[in-house]
Amino acid sequence: MSAPTSASTPASFDWLHRGTTEIFPHQPESEDPNQNLTQRLMQCDRPLRVKLGIDPTGTDIHLGHSIAFRKLRAFQDAGHTAVVIIGDFTARIGDPTGKSEVRKQLTEEQVKHNAQSYLDQLRPVLDFDTPGRLEIRYNSEWLSKLDLSKILELLASMTVGQMLAKEGFAERFNQESPIYLHEFLYPLMQGYDSVAVDADVELGGTDQKFNLAVGRDLQRLFNQTPQFGLLVPILIGTDGIQKMSKSLGNYVGLSEDALTMYSKLEKTPDDQLATYFELLTKLPLDSLPDNPRDRQKQLALEVVTQFHGADTAAQAQKDAQNLVAGSTGAADNVPEFSLSSVEFPVPIFYLVSASGLCKSSSEARKQIKGGGVKLDGEKVTDMNLKFEQAEELSGRILQLGKKKFVRLIP
Repeated sequence: MSAPTSASTPASFDWLHRGTTEIFPHQPESEDPNQNLTQRLMQCDRPLRVKLGIDPTGTDIHLGHSIAFRKLRAFQDAGHTAVVIIGDFTARIGDPTGKSEVRKQLTEEQVKHNAQSYLDQLRPVLDFDTPGRLEIRYNSEWLSKLDLSKILELLASMTVGQMLAKEGFAERFNQESPIYLHEFLYPLMQGYDSVAVDADVELGGTDQKFNLAVGRDLQRLFNQTPQFGLLVPILIGTDGIQKMSKSLGNYVGLSEDALTMYSKLEKTPDDQLATYFELLTKLPLDSLPDNPRDRQKQLALEVVTQFHGADTAAQAQKDAQNLVAGSTGAADNVPEFSLSSVEFPVPIFYLVSASGLCKSSSEARKQIKGGGVKLDGEKVTDMNLKFEQAEELSGRILQLGKKKFVRLIP
């Protein structure tokens, strides 16, 4: 398979720059394929090897994680080879980027379980079926075989001063928080992944620039052509304030059911809509509806379609409207209740009261006992039902009777 011959003009590479924060090195006027990624794409007579690594430190992926994988799919669709590195070895250390303390090391069994969960969730995003479009590699394949002499060679490629310039390390050093020597190995091992798979391009979030640059340095050390680094933005969560994170409850999970996903996305803050459309869809940005509410609905429908199919997405939209409207038809005017004002774990009866649907916890108990309380359209029968974290409730609709609703938000 070779790169498509139709991709011969700069206009053909709109997909490359959409939602891209930085490409490095980048000399736009240069015709040198080692300094200009567009020139590399145009001049190369083979599919490029485009690397994206993931450390399976958990079991769930959210839309923020999907952005780099969507870019990887764009490379696949242009005829190139996606090389997904499952960091089954590096996950045992954990990426220290942005962390104020050492990360807990995982067992081999935990990593294996998490990796399979990640791949299952990525099937709607990546092309798993076209021959030559996807390689899935596990970095234990080469990292577990490194002997001490090779490790010393890697360590000798970087100074302590360079390592302390990495995000998080300097802060921890200044605060006299422990930095363990094995953490210094993480960016070197991620960089060595690029050597092992002979990467032409590596993708990552803007917080990964240091690690991608290390990959370039190590490729030079091992006499390979240095890869290009392509950085994509960190997605702001559904609260419109902080980056999308499961721990903050402002996330949309790839494995969530269609109705939950739709309900969260249709409340995307107005000032984040353009970004969400750019990063999470292929829709032309100059043809979106003028009305913000219509844009929210279109975004929710488009994203849910990607993961659940058009029919299921359409049903989720209908269910969301019916769920909220009830007999009032007021689907667009649902009051919101912030879960930040609640101390978790929280029992359902207290939530009904705190949200204003009932005047007291005792009244809420009576309403639950009488079958008058619903959560996302399902009747609540256990008045002692408890929720441990806000993320279990974010985006859901709490209902009392036929006409009283609140949307639970982070």
